[in-house]
Amino acid sequence: MPGGPPHPKGDDLQNIVARFKTVWPGFSLDVDVELPGSGVTALFGPSGSGKTTLLRCLAGLERVASGFLNFKGQIWQSENTWLPTYRRPLGYVFQEASLFPHLTVLGNLQYGLRRTKQANGFILQQSIELLGIGHLLERKPDSLSGGERQRVGIARALAVNPQILLMDEPLAALDLKRKQEILPYLERLRDELDIPILYVSHAPDEVARLADHIVLMENGRLVAQGPLVDVMARLDLPIRLGEDAGVVLDATVAEHDPAWQLMRLQFSGGSLWARRLDLPIGRRVRVRVLARDVSLATRPYPDISIQNQLAGVVDAITDDEHPGLALVRVKVGDSSLIARLTKRAAASLHIEPGITVWAQVKSVALI
Repeated sequence: MPGGPPHPKGDDLQNIVARFKTVWPGFSLDVDVELPGSGVTALFGPSGSGKTTLLRCLAGLERVASGFLNFKGQIWQSENTWLPTYRRPLGYVFQEASLFPHLTVLGNLQYGLRRTKQANGFILQQSIELLGIGHLLERKPDSLSGGERQRVGIARALAVNPQILLMDEPLAALDLKRKQEILPYLERLRDELDIPILYVSHAPDEVARLADHIVLMENGRLVAQGPLVDVMARLDLPIRLGEDAGVVLDATVAEHDPAWQLMRLQFSGGSLWARRLDLPIGRRVRVRVLARDVSLATRPYPDISIQNQLAGVVDAITDDEHPGLALVRVKVGDSSLIARLTKRAAASLHIEPGITVWAQVKSVALI
């Protein structure tokens, strides 16, 4: 049971084992999950699905009587153990940075140092450099943009030298321009920090760009979890992404074509041409291919404008959100693509599992 002794499940010294079960008026949480102890894990789902509640339980901000939490071999909560938030070695980033308006940026960062024995000036300096806020240190919060305030809030969370970083929709309060400003810094956190990051979001584009692992939640329960690439390619999940349905591919820059300003991206199922960027040969990149940008044909067509045509085998078909549409998954080597078709088109082409098709990819996005 959720409050009982731990049960053998994976490597408890490397992963995070969490079990929480509670009921509030109008909402219940019932989660039993094992999370990776490294990389970025996205807690993803619609508003009200329990993502933030789970994050607060992990932080100790919500005390659930029927709960268990093992953080990489450290018991933070069990029947007989309760570690208060201030004793859990974590950093927490809220939707709003909530900086002290009377203090400078440096003063806000130093405030946390006086409240923990784990922090030190070296870690603080690293946080300042990682978030690129050195030029902001003498400014007051009311002179900062929303993106700058959030970067200061993240640096403040890192200054306590946490063993895990919890981020509760840190971009939700920002407009598109500010989101684009801060996303590269979040990628730096993912790539340079040697601690797990739990990232709450209901934005598919953020999750596709940042996450290594994904946990899907709905109505306070876990729907699915696994590596991002695998989960995004599933068609059997109740959470629908609408226009954001598609897959994420791990690829490598294989070739530049300077004459046409294109570059070829190699992945496990073949390669795709995309607009050329200033990236070296061999650079690993993440590619997002949306279902709306994939069409299917029963043979290759050399005389059309779509240059990316990949042979594959249909392995799954499901209804889309609109009754006239279907989602078709095509295996291309070890990878998958998803195409959105009208059911009329699928019927006229005799699309069914097992047939060979050519996936025509109209657009590729590097993320």
